[in-house]
Amino acid sequence: MNNSNLSRRGFLRGATGVTVGIAVGGGALASGCTSISVAADGAGGDLLQRLRDSGTVRMGFANERPFGFINREGNLTGQAPEIGKAIFRRLGIDSFEPKLADFSSLIPGLKAGLFDVIAAGMYITPARCAEIEFTDPDYNAPAALLLPPGNPLGLSDLDSVGQGGARIGVLTGSVEEGYAHDIGMPAGRVVVFPDQSSGFDGVLAGRADCLMLTRLSLLSALNERPGVALELGESFIPVVQGEKQYGAGGFGFRKGETSIVREFNRQLAAMKGSGEVLEIVRPFGFSQDEMTDLTAAQLCSGTAA
Repeated sequence: MNNSNLSRRGFLRGATGVTVGIAVGGGALASGCTSISVAADGAGGDLLQRLRDSGTVRMGFANERPFGFINREGNLTGQAPEIGKAIFRRLGIDSFEPKLADFSSLIPGLKAGLFDVIAAGMYITPARCAEIEFTDPDYNAPAALLLPPGNPLGLSDLDSVGQGGARIGVLTGSVEEGYAHDIGMPAGRVVVFPDQSSGFDGVLAGRADCLMLTRLSLLSALNERPGVALELGESFIPVVQGEKQYGAGGFGFRKGETSIVREFNRQLAAMKGSGEVLEIVRPFGFSQDEMTDLTAAQLCSGTAA
């Protein structure tokens, strides 16, 4: 199994040393961890009923545009939170509490009961599926490289970075970090940044020759920095050990909570069919090209073509 499966949109390598950020607008993340039992029951879990009873869902996110972030008005928004809000309202839950965490801490935080759902556009991989329950994906996005002006090293995709001796910037705990290691890049050429903003600054300062994320993520961040001396390369699908690595993301729940996943998927399928998903995410830079009919079952089993 590739190490990339263990890591963006990433699963922390190992379950120790969990560091989770402070909840936005709600005190420390740990403040609500006893309100929801971590363990699901033996018949698909009862999270949906408990959320309906409380009226509030705690949404874990990593403050990465356009997937999930706090806007200038101080509200949680982005592709995943907005789709999540629409679906949870259909399921009878109308209040949303943002819980900020490092991306690498999202799965450990969910498993520890610090929030109820991961709403961060997390890629669905077989190793992550062994840790948590995933909904079907609501998008499938290619990757791209953030580059210095003129692309002096001629970088175009993951292979060109690996073969050309360049230093690749990645986010901590990300699949991109795993991809770099899986293609054999030495640790000294893999520059790890804690978040999207510091990755941009790292390329600007010359600490890395590029930053690899989804094209959507990089384009959204570039739009927030008009005039910045950086450029975006062409989109590509990373290939690791001969296999395409799809960037299809969904929502994550604790293991055993299959009932809420099933109901969530029903609503998601209806919204895809009506075009509502695209309508919700279009303001965040998504298009029909990112819409997908892939399923969590395909992605979890590694059978997506």
